Amino acid sequence: MEQVTGMLNNFFTTISTGLGDWGLKLIGAIAALIIGLWIVRIIMKGISKLFDVKQLDATLQPFLLTAIGFMLKLLVIISIAGIVGIPIASFAAMLAGVGVAIGAAFNGSLGHIASGIMLLIFKPFRVGDLIKTNGAFGFVKEISVFVTIIETFQNETEIIPNSSITANKITNLTKIGNLRVDMPFAIRYGADIEKAKAIVLDVLKNDKNVLQTENFTPRVAVNNLGQNSVELLALPYVNCDNYWDVYWDTRQKIVQALGEANYEAPLPQRVVTMVNK
Repeated sequence: MEQVTGMLNNFFTTISTGLGDWGLKLIGAIAALIIGLWIVRIIMKGISKLFDVKQLDATLQPFLLTAIGFMLKLLVIISIAGIVGIPIASFAAMLAGVGVAIGAAFNGSLGHIASGIMLLIFKPFRVGDLIKTNGAFGFVKEISVFVTIIETFQNETEIIPNSSITANKITNLTKIGNLRVDMPFAIRYGADIEKAKAIVLDVLKNDKNVLQTENFTPRVAVNNLGQNSVELLALPYVNCDNYWDVYWDTRQKIVQALGEANYEAPLPQRVVTMVNK
């Protein structure tokens, strides 16, 4: 009986000692995690301010900050593993295994990362550019590791996976620096075409949002001879920021100017020939 009692005492003593050591390590790991994440947050704020001071490309900043933040947090986790007593080699092998499993589960996400890197290397667009892609039309606000964020003219925020962008057509309207706004209008057959062109050209030349430089002079031209009208085309060039002002407001000015000059809207016409029998 004494032997059994002694064995039980030794067993409980061993368990108590083990739990005590493990508990202290666990408390130390939790404290180290809290302090480590706090330090990482301070470092990331400092790096962000450094990027702003150095005026690093706004397109690169979100991507680099995400990558650096991930690496620092990974270092914190590895350090905590050492505090708990997990061998670094074993922990690294475990992380590698987990990484492979996560990579297999999130294969599409890895494609987004690769596409994000491609966007940063080849730079089909930058932050601030006006683009069309995947049905979205607006200004690029951010290119992150997984997604690109676009703010539309309707103040909608489009969040598009990077792989969807690289796999589809991208139209960059900011690349050259200005846009041409094609605005069709029509007049009746028999109306004075040259006078109509002069009226519309005068509207364009007096519009503050229309570019008047040597290489981007506004023009008015005959575009097509329609079934019921002569179709003309106003061709003003504008800065990207003024695109919609010209698209809507200048078009209205053209309609009003033609109306004041007594140009009537073209209507369907039919020629009827009387045949005498």
